[in-house]
Amino acid sequence: MKLFAQLLQNKKAMTGLVILTVIILVAIFAPLLTEYSPVKRVGRPHQAPSWDHWMGTTRLGHDVFSRLVHGARVSLAVGFGAGLLITLIGTVLGIIAGYKGGVVDEVINFFTNMVLVVPNLPLLLVLAAFIGQASPLVIAIILGLTSWAWGVRVTRSETLSIRQRDFVKSAEMLGEPGWRIMLFEIFPNLISIVGINFIGSVIFAVITEATLEFLGLGDPNTVSWGIMLYNAQNAAALAVGAWWDILAPCFALAFLGLGLALINFAIDEIANPRLRTGGMLNRWTRMVRLGEGKL
Repeated sequence: MKLFAQLLQNKKAMTGLVILTVIILVAIFAPLLTEYSPVKRVGRPHQAPSWDHWMGTTRLGHDVFSRLVHGARVSLAVGFGAGLLITLIGTVLGIIAGYKGGVVDEVINFFTNMVLVVPNLPLLLVLAAFIGQASPLVIAIILGLTSWAWGVRVTRSETLSIRQRDFVKSAEMLGEPGWRIMLFEIFPNLISIVGINFIGSVIFAVITEATLEFLGLGDPNTVSWGIMLYNAQNAAALAVGAWWDILAPCFALAFLGLGLALINFAIDEIANPRLRTGGMLNRWTRMVRLGEGKL
């Protein structure tokens, strides 16, 4: 609750939350925002933006705006689904490794280092190519099972610090079981770290999903922002002057990334007060101006 209250007072967080809320509402109410089906031909090929088709049409005559708002559902589902899985695995393994130590820590560290050594994007490309035309669910699962190592490292490092504090030692002296200490004593002090990990994982998942689909490794029958980019590339949209076909999903991805990044920066500032330089900079500027006025 304290973190949420601080986020509401942060301008970056509020701007990011507004952007994210707008995108989520657009995805939820997509059928009410457009009368056209995202998979049916409703106009001429590569028809320019007009009152009938706000963002024009694709090479197959699909309404770009309809595909954009319906595609937000898939892109958000993959992003938040994979982000949740990445954060869950990273948080659980990180807390266990940091608190238990010993053999448990060494085993988790071994697998974490092994995952970190393998380049993530090439691994994803190989897996997606092996599976074939991967569905959004498969992409989300692949991302979740291959991208948790960074979260483990960060969570473990913070857990090692927290486990030495007096309230954890007191709980151990009172005989509380380890699972209870990890869940009720250590985890609440990791909320900011978990929040940063989750938001960063969502950004990574959305961009990576779009990348895999843009390279032709996704299901072409799916309506998502990545598939929109893939279809626009195959249709040579820019070459024929249909700029709206490729810019719409590009701006949507950039807009979503901006909103999530602002929330991530805000959580980072709250978790690390040394990053809050805005107020000090303003005070320093005022002092300089006052000094110039006296001169």
